[in-house]
Amino acid sequence: MHAAGAGARHRRGPRAPGLVRRFFTTYRHLLGLLAGSAVAWVSERRTRGELRGVAGLLQRAAAWLLRPFVDESLRDQPFHVQLRRRLELLGPTYIKLGQILSLREDILPRAVTSELGRLLDQLPPIPFDEITAIIEQSLGRPLDATFERIDPAPLGSASLGQTHRARTLTGDEVVVKILKPGVRSTLERDAVLLGLVGRILQLAFSRFQPRRMIAEFTHYTLREVDLRLEADNAEAFRANFHDQPGIAFPRIYDGLSSRDVLTMEFFDGIKPSDPRTLALPEEDRDRLIDLGAQAIMQMLYEDGFFHADLHPGNLIILPGPACGFIDLGMVGRFPEELRRALMYYYYALVTGNAEDAARYLEAMADAAPRADPAGFRREVEEVARRWLRHASFGEFSLARLMLELVSRAAKYRLYFPVEMVLMVKAIVTFEGVGHLLKPQFDVATVSRQHVRRIFLNQFSPLRVAREGLRGAPEMLDALIKAPILLTEGVRMLERTTRHPQANPLAGIRSALLAGACLVGGVIALVSEGPLWLSIGLFLLAVLLALRRA
Repeated sequence: MHAAGAGARHRRGPRAPGLVRRFFTTYRHLLGLLAGSAVAWVSERRTRGELRGVAGLLQRAAAWLLRPFVDESLRDQPFHVQLRRRLELLGPTYIKLGQILSLREDILPRAVTSELGRLLDQLPPIPFDEITAIIEQSLGRPLDATFERIDPAPLGSASLGQTHRARTLTGDEVVVKILKPGVRSTLERDAVLLGLVGRILQLAFSRFQPRRMIAEFTHYTLREVDLRLEADNAEAFRANFHDQPGIAFPRIYDGLSSRDVLTMEFFDGIKPSDPRTLALPEEDRDRLIDLGAQAIMQMLYEDGFFHADLHPGNLIILPGPACGFIDLGMVGRFPEELRRALMYYYYALVTGNAEDAARYLEAMADAAPRADPAGFRREVEEVARRWLRHASFGEFSLARLMLELVSRAAKYRLYFPVEMVLMVKAIVTFEGVGHLLKPQFDVATVSRQHVRRIFLNQFSPLRVAREGLRGAPEMLDALIKAPILLTEGVRMLERTTRHPQANPLAGIRSALLAGACLVGGVIALVSEGPLWLSIGLFLLAVLLALRRA
C-alpha cells in the first residue's frame, strides 16, 4: 500500500507553480535584487564618505525608502552575494544558470563569477520511496525485478538528479542516477521565462550579451534532463577511447536505463583530492598526469567532443593506474573549423608563439558594435609575451594565462562562444588535478607532446585524403553534370547568335529580382528584422513571379 501510494504521488508529480505564478516569483526576486543592490551600493558609498551634498542626501533617502522592501538577511550584502542567494532561492533552473554564468569570466566581473562559483548544488535528498516509484514507473517493472540491491542512502543529491549505489541481478556493482520529480517541467517553464528576460535585458545591457548567454544555458541544461543523452555521451566517449585502456568511461546498462533513470558502471577508485593520492608511487602519478593530458588534448583538439563539466569531483583514479571520467551529462562539441583554430591557439601558447596565439584567439571572438579587435589582439600578445618570459611556471600557470586572456575580451566588446570558455575550464581542471598529484608540475611541458602529435596528424597524407573524400560526392556530381551544362550553354549561345536583337537576360531578369526579394524577405525574418519588411519583400517577389509567368 505504501509503495502504491508513492507511485501515485510520482505519477501525479509535485504541483509545480504555473507559468504566471512562476513569473511573478521570478519578477519579485528580480525587483528585490535591484532594490537590495541599490541599498548596498549607497551603504558602501556612505562608509567611504562619498555621499555629499544634495545628491548624497537624495541617494540616502532613496535607500531608506527601499530598505523595508528588501529581505533583512540580504539587505546589507553586496550585489554579487545577493545575486547568488536569490538564484539559490529560485531553485534548480537558476542554480544551473548561475553555474553557467560563473564560467563567463570573459564577460562578467571577477567578483560576480567568483561568487557564483560558490552556488550550492548539494540539496536535500528525495525520500527513497519516491526514488523507488520513479525507477519502477520509468523501467516498467518492480524494483526487486531490476536490482538485487539498491542503497537507500544517496551518493549525492544535486539540483537536477540523485545517485544511488546498487547491484544488478547479475552481480555487477553500478550507480543509478535518477532525475528528480518535477525538474524537467520546471526547467522547460523557466526556459520560456528566461527567454523573455533575456530579450528585455538585451535592450539595456547589450554589452554583456544576456540573450545569448541565456540561450546557451537553455541549450545545455535542457539536454541534461534527458538521461538518454547522457547514456549516448558515455558510449561516444568509450568509442573514442576504445584503444586506450588507461582512460576509462563508465559502461551503460541500456536495459536498466531510460529518460529518467540511468544505470552505469561503478568506478571503484579514489578522487584526486583524497590523501591516498599523494601516497601513490611517483611513476604512477606521472602516468596519471600524462593520461589526463592525453585525454584532454584528444577530447578538445582531435575529437571536438569533450566533457564540459569537468572538475576534480568528476575524475576517479582507478587501479592500474587509470583515469576515469564520470557525470557525462554536459558535453561540448566543436565544429571542425573552431576545433582547428583552438588547437592552433593552444599549440602557439605551449610552443611560445605569442603573436600567433593572439591572432588565433582574436579570430575566434564575435565582435559586438564598437568592438576593438585590434586592441584586444595587441593586449593578448603583450600578456602572453610577459607570461612566456617566466622561467618557472609555479607562479603564472597556463590555465591562469588562458583565463586572463579571455577575461580581457569584455573590455574590447568581444564575445567568445561558450565552448571556448568550457575548454579553458577543462585546462584549469587538468592543471589543478596535476598540481594535486605533483606540485609545481608544468602543464605546458606535459601537454606539448600530445598537442604536437595531434597538430602533425592534421597534415598526415592519410588524413588529408580522408578529408578530401568527404567532398567526393559533390565533385563527382559536378563532373557528371558538366557535359549537360556545357551543351545547354552552347545551345543558348547559338540562339543568342541567331536572334541578336533579343536580350539573353530578359527571360531571367524578373526571376532574379523575384528570387532576390524572396531571399531578402527570409533574411529579414530570420534576423528578426521588421515584420513589414519581410511581408513587403515577399509580396514583391510574388508580383514579379506572376509578371514573368
